[in-house]
Amino acid sequence: MMKEQLQVMLRLQDEINSVVNVDWRGQKFPWYRAIWVESAELLDHYGWKWWKKQTPEMDQVKLELVDIWHFGLSLELQHGSPEVVAERMLTELNSAKPAAGDFREHLESFTLNTLASRSFDLVGFAQLMADVDLEFADLYRRYVGKNVLNRFRQDNGYKDGSYVKTWQGREDNEHLAELAALLDTAAPDYSEQLYLALESRYQAAAVA
Repeated sequence: MMKEQLQVMLRLQDEINSVVNVDWRGQKFPWYRAIWVESAELLDHYGWKWWKKQTPEMDQVKLELVDIWHFGLSLELQHGSPEVVAERMLTELNSAKPAAGDFREHLESFTLNTLASRSFDLVGFAQLMADVDLEFADLYRRYVGKNVLNRFRQDNGYKDGSYVKTWQGREDNEHLAELAALLDTAAPDYSEQLYLALESRYQAAAVA
């Protein structure tokens, strides 16, 4: 199951990157830099200020990890097709045996490794997932949802400003979460089902 889900996520990432730039691999975008910036945002949600009381915003922390995963997949895809990359990533993930520990220190190590190598520290990312109890199935569900939403926005005028983000009194991500809860994430066409459900509701709202 993990192998298939990895392939799905890699394929979806390749597709959304191609929407932004058909020759995205050739552009050599600094994905590692995006991971560095996202890591700082992630730490803010987790909390790092010793001079005030802070409670980790765990849902936001997990959302930021999903954002980092998008950029990590893009880095991995620089080295081959989704099928080939999925095999290598699966081997690496299976070799990692992380136990929950100090999230802040692990995040710093992950970011340092990313900047030093300009590549994705997959084992370090697996450690961060373990630290915040983010299961792979949950990562998959959250990633596919965010990817579908990003693609849907692009397809409906996000770039030229014609896309309407709030409809029927709620933001699009709220509609997405509600629709995702009604679908089977294990279905091989889960992303397609979610896109079509979102499209149907958006069109219904437009004519209401």
